[in-house]
Amino acid sequence: MKNAFLALLLFICLSSPLYAAQSTIVDVEGNACMGDDKSRKQTEQAAMADAKRNAAERAVTYLRSETQVKDFAVEKDLIAAYSNAAVKVIQELEKSWYKDAATGECYRTKIKAEVVPDEKSMNKAAQVKDFADDPAAPLKVKLWTDKQDYKQGEKIKIYLKGNKPFHARIIYKDTAGNLLQLLPNPYRSEAYFNGGIIYEIPTGNDRFDLEVSPPFGQESISIYTSTSPLGDINLTAQGDVYRVMTKSTDVSRLTRGVKVQEKSGGRKDLPSEFSEEVLSIKTGQ
Repeated sequence: MKNAFLALLLFICLSSPLYAAQSTIVDVEGNACMGDDKSRKQTEQAAMADAKRNAAERAVTYLRSETQVKDFAVEKDLIAAYSNAAVKVIQELEKSWYKDAATGECYRTKIKAEVVPDEKSMNKAAQVKDFADDPAAPLKVKLWTDKQDYKQGEKIKIYLKGNKPFHARIIYKDTAGNLLQLLPNPYRSEAYFNGGIIYEIPTGNDRFDLEVSPPFGQESISIYTSTSPLGDINLTAQGDVYRVMTKSTDVSRLTRGVKVQEKSGGRKDLPSEFSEEVLSIKTGQ
């Protein structure tokens, strides 16, 4: 069944991503004590700096143990990318002062942080043939469409393929800036995909078509993916899909609030691999 609201969609003019990013998301703690040389504010800042260092170290340790690519040069580039990573605080989960018998007043903070690898080193690793399809490499999900140019009345097919199993959220942004979540949707709540397989959207339990019709203009399709379930955003049913009620500026951040899960074998709070891509969209006759 075609949704009337979705009849406004789409004309995709690019098959390559306008924006792409890979990262690692982790929950970590940081600690610092006042001693004789720090104020309370300085101690809180020191604890945050400690948490960020721990996040970067956890990402590198995880990379070494979980993403063991066969090519030594590629592995070297990946380690370099994460060793020179930027750390962004997604959310401060906990914070508290406590007293330590040996060091006195101390401060503890727990954060959800995104470790963003050095782009130059990541790009160098990506030049190697089949790197993006290697299940031993960091999560990478490709997003593309069935062709580059669409005319009014044509239906668009979106395709995605990851190098390993992943959870996904697909969001369409129209010319007016309205956001629609295509996946998951009211008839397809599960958005978990296996690696190495090409998936088509819409298909299966989806009950909408992506049909090109006015108004025309600049639009986009975004895909957020992770090895863990994605963070929640505010949605309301809009026919066969969801309208995104969360501010567009907050969607990316909240989606990165991934739900870190326990891995088989009892290992808790493992980092989550994250990948984001955006396709440039243009509608026309």
